[in-house]
Amino acid sequence: MLKSLTIKNYALIEELAAEFSSGLVILTGETGAGKSIIIDALSLAIGERASAEVIRSGAEKAVVEGVFSVEGNRKLLRLLEEHDIPAGGELIARREVSSRGQGRCFVNDTPVPLTVLKQIGDLLVDLHGQHEHQSLLRSETHIELVDDFGGLEGLLAEYREAYGRLQSVADELESLRQRERQLEEKRDFYSFQLQEIDAVAPRPGEDEGLSTELRILENAEELFGSTAAMYDMLYGGERSIRDLLVLVRNQCQDLSGIDRQFAEAAKECASAEAVVDELAKFVQTYNARVEFNPERLEEVRERLGRIEMLKKKYGGSLEAVIAHRGELTAELALAENYEEVMAKVTAELETARSECAVRAGRLSSKRYETARRVDRGIIQELKVLGIEHGKFSTRIEQMELGPGETPLRGQHTIRSGRRQTLLNERGVDRVEFFLSANMGEEERPLARVASGGEISRIMLALKSVLAKSDRLPALVFDEIDVGVSGRIAQAVGMSLKALSTFHQVIAITHLPQIAGLADTHFLVVKSERKGHARTSLRKLSLDEQVEEVAKLMSGSEVTKAGLAGARELMGLR
Repeated sequence: MLKSLTIKNYALIEELAAEFSSGLVILTGETGAGKSIIIDALSLAIGERASAEVIRSGAEKAVVEGVFSVEGNRKLLRLLEEHDIPAGGELIARREVSSRGQGRCFVNDTPVPLTVLKQIGDLLVDLHGQHEHQSLLRSETHIELVDDFGGLEGLLAEYREAYGRLQSVADELESLRQRERQLEEKRDFYSFQLQEIDAVAPRPGEDEGLSTELRILENAEELFGSTAAMYDMLYGGERSIRDLLVLVRNQCQDLSGIDRQFAEAAKECASAEAVVDELAKFVQTYNARVEFNPERLEEVRERLGRIEMLKKKYGGSLEAVIAHRGELTAELALAENYEEVMAKVTAELETARSECAVRAGRLSSKRYETARRVDRGIIQELKVLGIEHGKFSTRIEQMELGPGETPLRGQHTIRSGRRQTLLNERGVDRVEFFLSANMGEEERPLARVASGGEISRIMLALKSVLAKSDRLPALVFDEIDVGVSGRIAQAVGMSLKALSTFHQVIAITHLPQIAGLADTHFLVVKSERKGHARTSLRKLSLDEQVEEVAKLMSGSEVTKAGLAGARELMGLR
């Protein structure tokens, strides 16, 4: 829902800031006060296009910022994640338009392209009236609305699982077809490479072990001489370290009779003796193992040379060589059994296609059932809203290829006799809403049947029926009351009120029957300051709401009777 809106230097608005609540939010004001300007500014914040003409005279740039509560809006949170935009319980959408014609868009202080802001805005607000930000007019959303209304998420998920499997197997089959010629052309080359690697037969980590062994063999004389000298210094020679430690220890023991502090020093000497003994044993044992073996040295050098040659040719490391051998083995096995593998994958493809057909059929059947319920509900709601002769139908068609047509690359079909029906990630159906608002007119696609206040009432009827499944946080209705009065106005108001239990609803109206139902009521006022017109927005107290409703009922002169009538209309005592 929209929590707050800040507008600076936009058209007649110098600076405006408003806090919004949930429920039904009403905007009223004199004709020309700038009510629609506020809605236009909101549309700017959620991705509608704009020019420098919207900037207030004398200003360098216009800025509009909307703060939205987005908890639970999973589609939106996924979209933010896709574009690396930080997400939380609130979202801040800001738009700047400069007098030089340049514009900048920000979401949660992250710069974004206008197209991304528009995508995000589509999931935040639906604008109905003079504006084009209307999800229900986009036929591609109709199938989603039907599925949501019918609670078909489970069936859709099952179908998408099967469709994903079909795509995966189809990709595998296409890859096999493309590799057939390559396998034939390179079979001898692959065999040569495999033989070359197998002639050496390297083992994982062998090069590291051989390098260590080579280093030891090449330095055998130094290792032998150094360890022999070390042994003499530690243990074997005259006045060795161990002998000197024994002398020091004995001296400390003698002195401990004079001062007990030397007793601890004697223990330290004993510990040092043990360390020296262990070190002496190690170098003596190592010295005994030192091998002078020119034959083994040459053998290791030759083996390492062959391994290094393989590494240079096949990836730069022994791991890469061994991985390449595995790939060669798999490719040659495929070449030997190509027909068998193709037959197996082709059978898997047909199995996956059949499963898709079954699940798509279940989904279509439920869509038809759901569509009839949607149609009945909307026709009834249209009558309530004063469109007595309205006709509405949800048309579901399968997407078929014509005679002689073949699927494009990446397309998948299911066959029934000579019919080829195209599959997509939502099944086999194309869904579109058709409507006739007047007697004698044929039903036409929803986007082409009405405009202005009539389309707002049609959208209200659709939203009223689809409200529980369509989770757009905020709905905005401009010109909702054009051509409406009396009983129909009351019906429109009650429909908006009911809809506001599922969505935040913001509506511009001139009708007291609608304004009197507001949870929050704003008054739009145009004034003059320093020779410039200025639009402002003021939240009304309850008493002010009563007075404003009374004005809408009887004109600018408010009487006690008018106030009493307004209170009665608002359900106040």
